[in-house]
Amino acid sequence: MVTGSSNGRPWTFYALAAFFTLFVLFLYGPMSAIFILSFQGPNGGLTFPMNGVSFHWFAALVAQQRSGDFVGSFGRSITLAALVLVITVVISIMAGLAFRYRFRGATAVFYMAIASLIMPGLLLGLGVGLMFQFAHVPPAWFSSALGAQLTWTLPFGLLIMFAVFSRFNRAYEEAARDLGASQWQTLWHVVLPILLPGIIGVALFGFTLSYDEFPRTLIPIGSRNTLPLEIWAMTTDVTSPALYALGTLTTAVSFVVITLALTSIALIQRRRARRERDRTDRREGRTGAAPPVASARVGAGPGDE
Repeated sequence: MVTGSSNGRPWTFYALAAFFTLFVLFLYGPMSAIFILSFQGPNGGLTFPMNGVSFHWFAALVAQQRSGDFVGSFGRSITLAALVLVITVVISIMAGLAFRYRFRGATAVFYMAIASLIMPGLLLGLGVGLMFQFAHVPPAWFSSALGAQLTWTLPFGLLIMFAVFSRFNRAYEEAARDLGASQWQTLWHVVLPILLPGIIGVALFGFTLSYDEFPRTLIPIGSRNTLPLEIWAMTTDVTSPALYALGTLTTAVSFVVITLALTSIALIQRRRARRERDRTDRREGRTGAAPPVASARVGAGPGDE
């Protein structure tokens, strides 16, 4: 084997390292530039160099006549993402429980559920909008846009829950039922706590995919935009760093949600490890203790005690 250096590492290691470095720069370079330019001074422009440092453009986002309806679109995006999160989590858990048992048509139902992943998002949003139009229901962010986004988040939630349930040991359920627990008690006190990290993952996917969704929401959104659509509208008529400030805030919200989800999973895993360690210590303490033995002196007579 030919190595490219004296420390024994092949040349492919450095090639992949260089490729990864370029990938990181390509991924985070534009984001860093937007973050820096969002703190331009009041007279700053859309490009470098910086003309002062201030929070002027963050304050300009609140003014609807200056930079668009940022506050309203942000509130709608958060509310819509929360609705999508709840519905995705509930349906994914129910589907995961159902698919543990064989039933007629399970394969067809599964492929129909994930088929929307390969459909063009813009065409799917168009279909949802036409369906609501034929039903004489006005499109809105809480109805037609909600349905369009669920076609994107539910397949991911189902795939995650199927993977989680595939590693679930059903012996825990059998043990709970042997101890007299009902089906609801087993589900609430045994199954769901064990599946909680996977459920948090489904919730994270549901929230972030809905929060950033654009093509499926473009047509069935109605007259009030969500935040991605508001940003897209701002690119046509806003020529100030306020657009960068908006991008910085939305990215910060995404990072906060991801950090909270990962922290929750880490805390759950740490608590489980601590409980398992305490249980092992108690078990070893019981098995390692010597049984009580009556003290007696060798050769002692009955009258000596």
